[in-house]
Amino acid sequence: MKCQITVMDFIEEGTAIYIKVEVYDHEKNQRHREELRFLGDLLYGDLVHPKKSPLSEECRLDTIAYLKQYFNRLIG
Repeated sequence: MKCQITVMDFIEEGTAIYIKVEVYDHEKNQRHREELRFLGDLLYGDLVHPKKSPLSEECRLDTIAYLKQYFNRLIG
């Protein structure tokens, strides 16, 4: 894994989960804090968006996979 992911806080509301996360991208040597959200099994937020994310592609994909596993969402 080329990044360090820390779940700072989260709250569940129905099928939605609002997550405060901190991600350190080793490749870019940058730390980012952002709020993401799951709506059902879909993860939303600029940090994980394919075109808007400041993370390296590998770190972005690792972050998505980690959060899906952490919150027991379907991998896909």
